[in-house]
Amino acid sequence: MLPVRGVFGRKVLVCGVHTSWNTIGDGEFFCPGCGGDRNYRRRTGRRRFTFLGVPLLPRGSAGPVVECAACRSRYGMDVLDHPTTTRFSAMLRDAVHTVALAVLASGGTASRTVRETAVTTVRAAGLDDCTEDQLTSFIDALAADTGRFIADSGPCGAALAIELHEALEPLAPHLAPAGRESILFQGARIALADGPYIPAERDVLTTVGTALQLAPEDTTRLLDSARALF
Repeated sequence: MLPVRGVFGRKVLVCGVHTSWNTIGDGEFFCPGCGGDRNYRRRTGRRRFTFLGVPLLPRGSAGPVVECAACRSRYGMDVLDHPTTTRFSAMLRDAVHTVALAVLASGGTASRTVRETAVTTVRAAGLDDCTEDQLTSFIDALAADTGRFIADSGPCGAALAIELHEALEPLAPHLAPAGRESILFQGARIALADGPYIPAERDVLTTVGTALQLAPEDTTRLLDSARALF
């Protein structure tokens, strides 16, 4: 913009580029400026050269951008890759639930201590109504679904590994290293509730570490540390 002072000392814009915005969608997102979940508008714009406030020549397009409905800040479209607080909480609950089921599926549900530890872990993640019967019912249903869990398909089972990766990989980039390690540690605690790891449990937990984007040496370190504690 090129401003000059008018007769009353006020700045008057003689020429510049003005952007006219058009809303093409909306939704909810996590606003980095507000620090919480907010509504947004997805907008595109057209730039025009103006003279004395009159639009004259087109100067191309702008956006698309994401505009917060609360603070009016504008961001690139990649801001929508960050889950909302509500969505993040649901992803975290699902991740812990899936890890607990995977550990139970690999080590069995015969031990009451293991079942109780799994229930406590899942409830702490936010599934307050979880019960032992629910978990064992899930395991029985999964065991009967041979298309999903195949015992002889390699370490951890290829289908089970897919389940873990689907639940954990989308969550991992949004967790600090301590948060990713915590999920693995919770799984280890379930596995160790009835004694040392069996090979199948260790295979599952190694897959959990991989899905959480932990380095192999960090996964080994955490599993050994958990074993020393329990």
